[in-house]
Amino acid sequence: MPPETEALLTSLGVRERRIEVMGVPLDPLTMDETLDVIDRAIAGRVPLKHVVVNVAKLISMRQNPRLASDVTGSDIINADGMGIVWGARILGLPLPERVAGVDLMERLLALCARRGYRPYILGARPEVLERAVANIRQRHPSIRFAGWRHGYFDPAEEPDVIDEIRESHADCLFVAISSPMKERITEQYRDRLGVPFIMGVGGSVDVLAGVTRRAPVLVQRCGMEWAFRLAQEPHRMWRRYLTTNSAFLGLLLREWARRRIQPNGMDMTP
Repeated sequence: MPPETEALLTSLGVRERRIEVMGVPLDPLTMDETLDVIDRAIAGRVPLKHVVVNVAKLISMRQNPRLASDVTGSDIINADGMGIVWGARILGLPLPERVAGVDLMERLLALCARRGYRPYILGARPEVLERAVANIRQRHPSIRFAGWRHGYFDPAEEPDVIDEIRESHADCLFVAISSPMKERITEQYRDRLGVPFIMGVGGSVDVLAGVTRRAPVLVQRCGMEWAFRLAQEPHRMWRRYLTTNSAFLGLLLREWARRRIQPNGMDMTP
């Protein structure tokens, strides 16, 4: 972590609040607190890399050491899914709320429009990205983009794509590419990109383009957004949710049991 990043996070008390949930470091920040840290980083040109963790990513990290390293190397790690928030609370760990990546991206785009920050979006299919940019401009007429580029490029083109972003002098970068590629790109090139704030946003661009529907707010708050998505794409998503949700539940139960037993092996259950 660059020294100026460490200094910023320490001055704001972020570092001392970090917790670990089932082996994954998380920052127990609210949405507003997260936005404040990012705003200060962009304004001060302090490099800051952000990532969110949901149930699927937490399980994937246990199976993919490279992904785990790329995620834990991030400067701010928010809990994206309600499953993570509830799991942490069951274990007695403080997570105030969910900070969903798509919600954070939308709040940051509004911040860019107000502050004059210039975002760059990398990822999604060309036609989806164009629709998303048009929708963002309609919602925020004053926003000025540093640029955008679709995510369907050959691996050999990757260095040129990174140089293109660097030369755009963007204030923030949203990487709308699937895991684990987006985590690898943001970690591997964070210094070369020269962008103050970098964030992986996955399928958020599809939401902004209107291609993917989000669950109603009440469904989101109940932690059932995964079920809403499953209903939209049952043939593609059922196996993923069955395996990851089952693995997460088993992991949570083991961690809960471990915390109920003292190191000397005596069960302290009342």
